[in-house]
Amino acid sequence: MGNREQQRLAERLLQQADHLAASGRLAESVVIIERVLGDWPLLADTWYNLGLRRRSLGRPHEALAAYGRALELGAAQPEEIHLNRGVIYADDLLQPDAAEREYQLALQRSPDYLPALLNLANLREDAGRRRDAQELYERILAGDATHAEALARLANCSVISAPDEPLVARLRHALGLPGRTPAARASLGFALARALDAAGAYDEAWEACRQANAASRVSASVVQRRYDRVAEERRIGQLIDCCDAAFLERVGRDGLAAAAADPALVMISGMFRSGSTLVESLLAAHPQVTAGGELDWMPAIVREALEPFPASLGALEAARCAALAARYLERRASVFPAARVLTDKRPDNFLHLGLVRAMLPGTRFVHTRRHPLDNCLSVWFLHLEHDMAYATDLMDIGHHYLQQERLLVHWRTLLGEALHSVDYDSLVREPRGEIQRLLAHCGLDWDERCLDPGNHAGPLRTASVWQARRPLYRESSGRWRNYARHLEPLREFFSRAGLSVDG
Repeated sequence: MGNREQQRLAERLLQQADHLAASGRLAESVVIIERVLGDWPLLADTWYNLGLRRRSLGRPHEALAAYGRALELGAAQPEEIHLNRGVIYADDLLQPDAAEREYQLALQRSPDYLPALLNLANLREDAGRRRDAQELYERILAGDATHAEALARLANCSVISAPDEPLVARLRHALGLPGRTPAARASLGFALARALDAAGAYDEAWEACRQANAASRVSASVVQRRYDRVAEERRIGQLIDCCDAAFLERVGRDGLAAAAADPALVMISGMFRSGSTLVESLLAAHPQVTAGGELDWMPAIVREALEPFPASLGALEAARCAALAARYLERRASVFPAARVLTDKRPDNFLHLGLVRAMLPGTRFVHTRRHPLDNCLSVWFLHLEHDMAYATDLMDIGHHYLQQERLLVHWRTLLGEALHSVDYDSLVREPRGEIQRLLAHCGLDWDERCLDPGNHAGPLRTASVWQARRPLYRESSGRWRNYARHLEPLREFFSRAGLSVDG
């Protein structure tokens, strides 16, 4: 076969691979790309595409190798390849030092490359390097004084004590510019709301937050549907029906006999903004505990192997359940090989507790909760991902909270003593006793260092990173009182549902 014919064959195969990927058949697409590169190994940009798809399949080490080969062969836009490698190290392998090296390499190629600057600044926030992060955001703003994401992040990692501070004025100015996209208005608006809240300007903060949520709904309208309360109630009901004692007996019976062999895992979950970051920080201060942070491993297993969830649980077999457990444990061994006790702090894993019990029956579960009005208010003030459709409407947040409470009743019945609840308000009021009970539940001896989670030296990947680095404080407990007038409809909604919101 001549060179031209070979080239045409390679092109046809790569087109087929693209078609398979577009159809959701990513694994088959990768097989074809690997076949092409076996015969034509010098296709630099094809190595880049292989890196993208291997990462999407949850194969981070193989993705790094493909990206590395693309760099060696001189692929186009090397700064983007270094950025992608950095994201793998940061998000998949939890190796922040390696991620920083990749971002710096991207900036050596292109000093003003915004994605690398933003990711590097975010990495430094995770590490608690506030001043370094601020300097990077200001570096971006020196070139574009109203860059929405950089300005919003700068405000969120700054200490603001008065509504007339210059940074607040910068946010107001940037928000008022004509032609702002809804996404930009949302980012800037949430940052302004949080700044005004910190400064004690509560009515102004409420209005800024209302406008930010409205902008977020508009920006999300092309990628998500509105929160459907009836569908959510149906989903929770189906989950309760599918994940019962009979399910555990049928699917997890082999694992239950071998529970003692499970590597120690503490799964922390609950409503977003309910104190899960604080609980993980408390545990991470213990010398036997490694903080995993918000791991995507269990949601990824559900997305890739168990859709439609939870309906698929009805047909789940014990052997398949064991294979999924092995998949989780392989990721753990790859990313945290030395961890004695690992925490997995993904709040939305609350949906998966019955499944995890079947897969990894030795898991200790920790559920976090706080005053309903405080919890819902905190969610409403936070710029969450668009797939959390409930988060931009206060009454939808309240409805979602009630569904979490409904599911909690079921999990307590199903999991018994394996599930321990930590109440945020009790924790900050009487920390020693609450922490003692938490450690005992996790099979850990008392350690005084757990009283000071602010000294946790590892990276924290959460929207509340700066709060989590403070010593235990009480200011967020009862914060809803600053907004009592605005929260009255939500209070009435909870009262009609029989949920107490006194105190």
